[in-house]
Amino acid sequence: MGVIHKIGRRKTAVARVYVSEGTGVITVNKKEFATYFPTATLQYKVLQPLSMTENAANFDVKVNVYGGGSTGQAEAVRMALARVMCEVNAENRGILKPEGLLTRDPRMVERKKFGQKKARKKFQFSKR
Repeated sequence: MGVIHKIGRRKTAVARVYVSEGTGVITVNKKEFATYFPTATLQYKVLQPLSMTENAANFDVKVNVYGGGSTGQAEAVRMALARVMCEVNAENRGILKPEGLLTRDPRMVERKKFGQKKARKKFQFSKR
């Protein structure tokens, strides 16, 4: 099989995933998967494509991820792993597509406008 390389993105996070046949070891930025994503929710998001296709113990995964926050990074890794699972077996696409794991989420943070406190919030007006 060799090594399969895919990229996933979410908000400003970018994840590069390298998958090879193995025993189910996942390393993220040269750290153990559970230490990099400490909460159960983030761990579930990352493992979702592997568990849905029943391949959690069949592949070793090496991830380089940067940018964004922890949730954006976890969802970027999830997208990249879903793309890998589709390349491993074309039938996996029918499992992952209805769950929305192959769709790039286009939502980004709106920029702050000048003369305003935030993107949409205005400065408070007071009559004195």
